[in-house]
Amino acid sequence: MLRRIRLRKDGTQWVCYYYNGRDQNGKRIETPLGSDLNEAKRKWAELECVAPPADTGLMSHIFDRYIKAILPHKARSTQKDNHDAIRQLRKVFDSAPIDAITPQMIAGYRDARSAKIRANREIALLSHIFNMAREWGYTTKENPCRGVRKNKEEPRDFYADREVWNAVYHCAPMELRDAMDLAYLTGQRPGDVLKMRESDIRDGALLVKQGKTKKFLRIMLDSAGVRSELGKLIDRILARSHRINRGPIITTPQDQPLSKWTLRTRFESARSTAAQHVRLENREDLALRIEQFQFRDIRPKAASEIENIHEASKLLGHSEREITEKVYRRIGETVKPTR
Repeated sequence: MLRRIRLRKDGTQWVCYYYNGRDQNGKRIETPLGSDLNEAKRKWAELECVAPPADTGLMSHIFDRYIKAILPHKARSTQKDNHDAIRQLRKVFDSAPIDAITPQMIAGYRDARSAKIRANREIALLSHIFNMAREWGYTTKENPCRGVRKNKEEPRDFYADREVWNAVYHCAPMELRDAMDLAYLTGQRPGDVLKMRESDIRDGALLVKQGKTKKFLRIMLDSAGVRSELGKLIDRILARSHRINRGPIITTPQDQPLSKWTLRTRFESARSTAAQHVRLENREDLALRIEQFQFRDIRPKAASEIENIHEASKLLGHSEREITEKVYRRIGETVKPTR
């Protein structure tokens, strides 16, 4: 196949594709195939008597390439979320030519989805897929997701106060207490807490590589020559007689590491037991607050209880202080009364 490009008088380019063949006398001839590349490929396949290539202009082909080329480089949990999102997107856009998709269609998809927050995530993923398609040369059009309004989201605002924390902590087994304390004192995500190992303790600091952002942190175990509460916690955990392997910091009494599933089941069990106990004391309001408590609320609790917003942002690994303030600070600023 040949491509001919001509410059028009108005400065625009004219592009057309030709089949480079020969007639019955062996003389070379060029057969016009049109200006649409996908259509030209089909006509070329007919002249060559071969199976036509896949229509690379359809979103189905672009989704397939994205799954093959991009998803394997993402975290496992992100891959699962992206697969679920693409499954939803395919229902609407799979057979559509990429150049036919408009911002109005994206907005229509947003409004038609019953899961409004999921719709936001799916449109964000679709936007990235469009950007990759532009890099791969499937389209030269602007990203139709750009400028499309997202559904309004309200950040979670639950704050685990002292009563809620103590109620669950009192009903928790040893390994869950360790995980809660470590999560609170480091301000890290549950997955990062479970990955912390003895070998990550070096030069008086706990070294952390955040799974989501890949950011590195050195959380100091001493402050001005005095052991921090985090340092004391780690010392207590590592001094236990049942520890044999220099593996994860959080382990069971049998020295087995916790997975995210065992952490979840232990936390839900302790939370349920705590709610039952306070209900026996006719404290329904506290029981309802306990039932709202999730392990992921420990990270915002840590951010909320550090007085200096700059220090809180640094501990959480945020590059933007605004994220810490808007999403993770869940108690109001301390102020003085009029008198």
